[in-house]
Amino acid sequence: MPLPYQWQVHVEKWKSAMRRFFGGGDQQPRPKICPACGALVGISATRCHECGANLRFSLAALSKQVSGIFGEHEAPVTSALLMANLLMFGVSWMAVAAAGGGGGLSILWGMGGGTTYRLGASFGPAIFYGHEWWRLVTAMFLHGGLIHLGFNMMALMQFGPALEELYGSARYLFLYVVTGAFGFLVSAWFGNLSIGASGALLGLVGVMLAITSKRGGAYMRELKSRLITSVVILFVLGFSGMGMDNYAHGAGLVSGFVLGKLFADRQPMNAAERRTAYALGWLAGIVIVASLALMILHYRDPLPGQ
Repeated sequence: MPLPYQWQVHVEKWKSAMRRFFGGGDQQPRPKICPACGALVGISATRCHECGANLRFSLAALSKQVSGIFGEHEAPVTSALLMANLLMFGVSWMAVAAAGGGGGLSILWGMGGGTTYRLGASFGPAIFYGHEWWRLVTAMFLHGGLIHLGFNMMALMQFGPALEELYGSARYLFLYVVTGAFGFLVSAWFGNLSIGASGALLGLVGVMLAITSKRGGAYMRELKSRLITSVVILFVLGFSGMGMDNYAHGAGLVSGFVLGKLFADRQPMNAAERRTAYALGWLAGIVIVASLALMILHYRDPLPGQ
């Protein structure tokens, strides 16, 4: 059965991006754009004549190549986060099934337990006494069921692309990881066992609230009102005993608002700002990869109480 046209387009883009990433392809040589400062450079240039950035081995150049795999103009970080959450849900389901669970309707909202803990759920004693700090990051990619995953991914696709376009992919990834990790840090301090992307998503909402407080106009006032209403409803539901982690939500929201106030709500404008943004983005990316690696290394550790 042939793929739908839209997916065929995505597949061709990914193939093209992978060929460029590994130096393949048969495209004709053409002038390049410096990823650090945006200047037009020669076909055979290896260093930008304006800012001096290395066009092959700098963080800016590598970021451009990696982002191309997910679509340079289609919110690559948001796409990567969506894929990572879907992949981790698949891993969680297979792990739960291998442990003898995951049957019936439990896939909708009931994939917790020891397997989720092994895959990196946030838990206060493990983090503060076991020094398993990687759980603050891995917990962002775990969900308790399809319903939990579905709501969070809809929110990600609603807020993510616009903020990624506004701040740039690198700073957007940094905002997502920091607010999500801080949310779980506060939640863990109160001894909660928690998973889900909602702490980071509330961080994005906090960033948007900060933007609306810095910009005027009727649209910003309306957007702020709608965001506040949504947040109030979410916290009311959290206090109603529906199993939501208000600590992670609240901390993510506050940290997002603070970072939104500190960060200029625009793309980096010069070479220095781009270098800083790329450094923050790569730091966040390395933290994610390292956390997932530590989760794999500690997967077979005894469960608490064993």
